[in-house]
Amino acid sequence: MMNMIFDRKLPIPMETKEMYPLSPVLAQIIDERAAELRDIISGRSDKLLLLIGPCSADNEDSVMEYIHRLRKVQDQVRDRLFIIPRIYTNKPRTTGDGYMGMLHQPDPGEKADLFKGIVAIRELHMRVLSETGFSCADEMLYPENHKYLDDLLAYVTVGARSVEDQQHRLTASGVGIPVGMKNPTGGSIDVLLNSIAAAQHPHSFIYRGWQAHSPGNPYAHAILRGYVDKHGRMVPNYHYENLLQLCQAYAERELENPAVIVDTNHANSGKQYLEQIRIAREVMESRRASGDICKLVKGLMIESYLEDGAQEVGGGCFGKSITDPCLGWEKSQRLIFELAENCCN
Repeated sequence: MMNMIFDRKLPIPMETKEMYPLSPVLAQIIDERAAELRDIISGRSDKLLLLIGPCSADNEDSVMEYIHRLRKVQDQVRDRLFIIPRIYTNKPRTTGDGYMGMLHQPDPGEKADLFKGIVAIRELHMRVLSETGFSCADEMLYPENHKYLDDLLAYVTVGARSVEDQQHRLTASGVGIPVGMKNPTGGSIDVLLNSIAAAQHPHSFIYRGWQAHSPGNPYAHAILRGYVDKHGRMVPNYHYENLLQLCQAYAERELENPAVIVDTNHANSGKQYLEQIRIAREVMESRRASGDICKLVKGLMIESYLEDGAQEVGGGCFGKSITDPCLGWEKSQRLIFELAENCCN
């Protein structure tokens, strides 16, 4: 017998999309960006992919300010970089405590309201798309929730805590856009590649009460984010030797479109957000030093916001993260221009 209390019946994704529909003009923008992104992951384009933005999308006004600035930068580097903003609207919590993301708490200072959250995240992604032309990335923390946003996104990540979960893998196999599968918290490359293989294969499974069939996702690929060893120490996996190891491991598997994105924060930086600049530079140097690495490493993931660092919920600093610390705008902008100048293409 369950002890859960059911507060309210929520609209299904189809009903939500009918309430907040995507226009044909915006749908065309999404399709065009999706085609360019597939070209990057497959190697048909040698642009560098840059997934960049706040650790969590905690405030619509500050997120919009950030992405409007990012739009101006994208226009200046469009020949070399393809930017996908991070709009992460639900946050994994290791212990279950803390801010759960806009889906749960559209107002970070208030209690959970899932209906308001569903509306808020759809409206935010639609506003970014209509005002800036950016289709964005979000994390598939809950596979059953993905349908609320699936017509708006450019890119999906499956997190380190979720990548071994079968439902995440099966759902990723039916997502029609590139999915980045993060290495698990323990760091196993075999587990990472198994998750990619599962996502690239077709499956039949139960999804939201339906018998579903997925065709397989040939654009599922790796994200290296570092890991935690058995002693609780954070260990990076972005170095030249790590990337060569992944090249070799990919070569031993029959996987489509070998690709990796390097996450410059999390365990790779030891959660020292300023280290993201040095890590990005090192990855670019590894790409220049090895043709194999240059082909495999398609881009970088960077946590960035208007202000450096992080603050507590209710801290009052506009555009400062309330989850993991982020690079501020000035440092981020300089880094983007530097990356554009140093692509190996």
